[in-house]
Amino acid sequence: MAFWWPLLVLALAYGLCRFLLMLIPPSVPSIEVDASDVVEDGSQTKENSYIYIPRRGRSMQTDKVQCYEPATMKYLGYFPALTPEEVKEHVAQARKAQKIWAKSSFKQRRQFLRILLKYIIEHQELICEVSSRDTGKTMVDASLGEIMTTCEKITWLLDEGEKWLKPEYRSSGRSMLHKRSKVEFYPLGVIGAIVSWNYPFHNVFNPVLAAVFSGNAAVIKVSEHASWSGCFYYRIIQAALAAVGAPDNLVHIITGFAETGQALVSSVDKIIFVGSPGVGKMIMQKASETLIPVTLELGGKDAFIVCEDVDLPNVVQVAIRAALQSSGQNCAGAERFYVHKDIYPTFVAQIVKLVKSITVGPPLAGKYDMGAICIQEHVEKLQNLVDDALEKGAEIVGRGHFGNLGEDAVDQYFTPTVIVNVDHTMKLMQEEAFGPIIPIMKFSTDEEAIELANDSKYGLGCAVFSGNQRRAIKIASQVHCGFAAINDFASTYMCQSLPFGGVKHSGFGRFAGVEGLRACCLVKAVVEDRWWPYIKTKIPKPIQYPVAENGFEFQESLVETLYGLSVWDRLRSLVNVLKILSEQNSTTNTVKKTR
Repeated sequence: MAFWWPLLVLALAYGLCRFLLMLIPPSVPSIEVDASDVVEDGSQTKENSYIYIPRRGRSMQTDKVQCYEPATMKYLGYFPALTPEEVKEHVAQARKAQKIWAKSSFKQRRQFLRILLKYIIEHQELICEVSSRDTGKTMVDASLGEIMTTCEKITWLLDEGEKWLKPEYRSSGRSMLHKRSKVEFYPLGVIGAIVSWNYPFHNVFNPVLAAVFSGNAAVIKVSEHASWSGCFYYRIIQAALAAVGAPDNLVHIITGFAETGQALVSSVDKIIFVGSPGVGKMIMQKASETLIPVTLELGGKDAFIVCEDVDLPNVVQVAIRAALQSSGQNCAGAERFYVHKDIYPTFVAQIVKLVKSITVGPPLAGKYDMGAICIQEHVEKLQNLVDDALEKGAEIVGRGHFGNLGEDAVDQYFTPTVIVNVDHTMKLMQEEAFGPIIPIMKFSTDEEAIELANDSKYGLGCAVFSGNQRRAIKIASQVHCGFAAINDFASTYMCQSLPFGGVKHSGFGRFAGVEGLRACCLVKAVVEDRWWPYIKTKIPKPIQYPVAENGFEFQESLVETLYGLSVWDRLRSLVNVLKILSEQNSTTNTVKKTR
């Protein structure tokens, strides 16, 4: 006891000191970001806040990206559609800054993250309002999808980021026992990202955080449907970088259309794309010209599977959130619902009851459950999917209702819609809807549910619900997709230690987690002498040039010594190796004496 008592006291004292240090907040400076031109203060005049009426038909690409609120069609302004030459200049500036930033310390990078985190927490309402105005989503949806996910990513990087970027030591194998093997991670250079409109805040911060923390520069092309918010969020990043003394031009936000995106792909050292499969294929084709690595996240048609043994009221609440994720602007949302036949009628009835209570209207009015659809004419696509299903035998059993949309409202709204009697011949069950439509199909056995879930060209994620967790895990393990939530929905993305991405037409490669962080790096394998200078690499005599007559015999015995399955065979081969070496040394000594 006399021996252990001092150690116990020291351990308790150490633990107490660590706890007390945790109570002392880190010193994090505040940053000032000008938001005077993005805050809705009621002072706008008709000249700078007029109603924007978009052209019908396929939108033409111009030299300007026009920005407006989809919920009210209020004009927000415009940004330039950059030419390929301008894009290349942005990348060139970022490349110069990256050479300086690559030498920065992890301490400096962590301080950058802390400054961002502090600003985000203190300005949640502003960030969500900007996102809401630019995309039509509600404030709650902006908080869930934008604020929480970004804060989680920042805290994960603060806690674990440096650990996963330090050299990782690996086993050296039997033939290289005298060597030390490791993997080193170096920044690639300039990371380019072309991001979608549905989460304008997180979609900008997600690639920037990983790129900058791993020592890279970043050039982000924001969607033409969310350029107004993206360019404001850029101010936050600029202010935080300046506060830690980062070089100018380390991060760029660029605006434009397809030509701008193609020029970015041609200029950077890696491209991350979030969008549709069709554009993803074009990105790959363009990237093949310079042979840069590509990460593609191309959407999904996620299955939501409900077994008969669930806590139904709770699952219904989760299902409605999954279906209407981000105000009908689904990202990792559920688009196909498979419900066991025994609870199918009850499930449908409860979903319909909830949907009928939902009001659609301008999100900043503060009393609506859903906002507007962001993309022009997307409402027509959603209606076409519904019409195709109805023509093939489906039935609408419930819809939400419209609130006061305002005198100048344009057809940017689509009410939540519940559809039954669906099957996989319908486009609604095969094409990504990206809207608040809930098609529900029944199944009889677990095997049938798995078959239905896998009958899709997409493979992003899935959610499986069962009162028997082992059963839910077994079903999810057989769904061919990139991530699965067991008795929950989208929980995988809130665990930022996990990689995010899909298979099939949902893309490939991963962002988030260790895999996403290291994907921003040049992964270099290194082997060095373990006990240098005492033990160095030396070619055995029998296989030195000129190779001895028994050179192959030596090599053959050496292979069996190292890798033979039987201990006795390996010992026998080792004796032969030593014998050949001894004979070779004797011959060499004889030659020397003769000379």
